Amino acid sequence: MFRFAKAALNLSGQGARQVRFNSSEAADFHSKYGTGLLVGGFAFCTAVWAFVITQTGITWNLSPVGKVQPKPWREEEE
Repeated sequence: MFRFAKAALNLSGQGARQVRFNSSEAADFHSKYGTGLLVGGFAFCTAVWAFVITQTGITWNLSPVGKVQPKPWREEEE
């Protein structure tokens, strides 16, 4: 903590860089929690989409083939 206070008094950017690069904590957030967060996010998104697709009753209308029919022509009046 003394190094941080000393660097905070140093108003140049050099003090902040010293604290950041000489930090005593070696564990990186991404190396520590990255895989778990990725797997958890994937599981959450899969669960939400599975619920939306199966339980909400949304009509998706994925393909218009066979559903869109042309309107019959009107006979021209003479």
